[in-house]
Amino acid sequence: MWRGILGRKIGMTQFFTEDGRRVGVTVVEAGPCPILQLKTKEKDGYDAYQIGFDDRKEKNATKAAKGHAAKTGNAAKRFIREIRLRQPVADLEAGKVLTIEDWTDVKEVQVTAKSKGKGFQGVIKRHGFHGLRATHGVKTHHRIPGSSGSLTPARVVKGHPNPGRMGCEWVTQKGLMLAKVIPDKNLLLIQGSVPGPNDGYVVIRPAQPYVPETGTVK
Repeated sequence: MWRGILGRKIGMTQFFTEDGRRVGVTVVEAGPCPILQLKTKEKDGYDAYQIGFDDRKEKNATKAAKGHAAKTGNAAKRFIREIRLRQPVADLEAGKVLTIEDWTDVKEVQVTAKSKGKGFQGVIKRHGFHGLRATHGVKTHHRIPGSSGSLTPARVVKGHPNPGRMGCEWVTQKGLMLAKVIPDKNLLLIQGSVPGPNDGYVVIRPAQPYVPETGTVK
């Protein structure tokens, strides 16, 4: 089982379980992802493998990107990420293509993606403020944030909820159940919602259960 794979969010649909329940699932195209580079603790200070997903048009790729991918006999990729390893894996080698054929036993995953950008938003949408009441002389101050500090220390305390840019950040959604794996079509049906818009790139990793005896994750 590989520590992770790259993919693309396609959209949402519904899926019927074996006991007849209907659940909403997100369809994710996962792989195939060729290994573009291996990193070792002796040379780079940590163990990891670099994988790519989705071929980039040759005219739009830089010479550096094309040369880096050509070392393993692949075309330049649009989405490249590193997957860290706690220890070296013997059968990993540059040029090997990772798929989801061995993901049939996975029950839970965590997905990392860039969330949808909402632009500049106020405190009601961004932080869930209730706002003021709409009667008794409130006038046009229904959605203002209100006081943001006090006389001491005479400044806005760092971390205070204020209006600002919302979304467009890399987030990780954990505890997502894997409803079905379709290896011949490179599809994963993930129960629930996955961060980001349709056609957005995602990083899918098998869940890492907590081990109470050691205080670590597997």
